[in-house]
Amino acid sequence: MAQTSPPPGPGRVTSLHLAAHTGEPTFCVAQARAVTGRGLAGDRNYWAGEGPRPRRRGTGRASGVCDVTLIEAEALDALAHEHGITLTPAECRRNLVCRDIRLNPLVDHEFQIGAVILRGLKLSEPCARLEQLVRPGLIRGLLHRGGLRAEVVRGGTIRAGDRIHPLPHTARPRRPPVPADLP
Repeated sequence: MAQTSPPPGPGRVTSLHLAAHTGEPTFCVAQARAVTGRGLAGDRNYWAGEGPRPRRRGTGRASGVCDVTLIEAEALDALAHEHGITLTPAECRRNLVCRDIRLNPLVDHEFQIGAVILRGLKLSEPCARLEQLVRPGLIRGLLHRGGLRAEVVRGGTIRAGDRIHPLPHTARPRRPPVPADLP
């Protein structure tokens, strides 16, 4: 099967959001420090444990571990236009809100934001928990456009306004899947 190229850039980061603990509201920050293999310092998903971050935790939806989540501002615009649901960038619970770049094609691709390099892992589909925390109708309205989960390949500082540049696709092999019976 032929590899598809990532979309042309650059896009840009319009806002950054962190939450200190799971389930707490996110708050807007002007910049965030991305740490390789750990995530965004100060965020609920930051891995502060010893050694490398585990590739899985729990079962089901909660098993997908990532360092950073992103969403297109255009997806939030479409949600309001098509479904009458207005979400602020903080309410969507993604770390980075981006504009002028399609995120879905960045799965398995590296991209640069400022000096930071991220690698798209998988789509960040909306879940029932997001709908509980925010409002009904989000799952249907954000299906297949709920954003991207990514890992930090090279750390640094991400700032609001930073450009997002897809990097040329490399033939780097995907990580093998973790067996479902491992924690």
